[in-house]
Amino acid sequence: MNLPAFPKPLASLVAALPSWPASRAFTAAGNLVAWPSLRELDWAHVSGRRFCVHVNDLGLKLYFTVHGNGFRALKEGPSDVVFTATAQDFARLALRLEDPDTLFFNRRLLIEGDTNLGLTVKNMLDAVELETATAGMPPGMGRVVLKLRQLALR
Repeated sequence: MNLPAFPKPLASLVAALPSWPASRAFTAAGNLVAWPSLRELDWAHVSGRRFCVHVNDLGLKLYFTVHGNGFRALKEGPSDVVFTATAQDFARLALRLEDPDTLFFNRRLLIEGDTNLGLTVKNMLDAVELETATAGMPPGMGRVVLKLRQLALR
């Protein structure tokens, strides 16, 4: 089943936002929701590298790095690796509705720049089970994520 498309008026609003506040919001959410289950991974070899998540249908670029305590937002600038996909495809990845390799080979997930770094991070994230990730989320949030996944599978 397809997830609903991002509403066009909201997409236009998001596209007009500067990247810095959006990157800050993205990393704050990532540290709250995802980092508890990701902190156990060995991030030493990617620490300090510059990443960009480009949500191409929203015209949104999110810049960040990883350090020992989680994600840290960065100002715009050159990135070591850029992950590009649509909002729907990123949501499908996050909910484990789509395999990242399938999206990558179908050119729906692009990894540009240091592709070795990108594939390393993709494989690290892919190794985390959704149930493990949701167990580390704030109370109630994990249940919401699992319910969204369940609804999308119908």
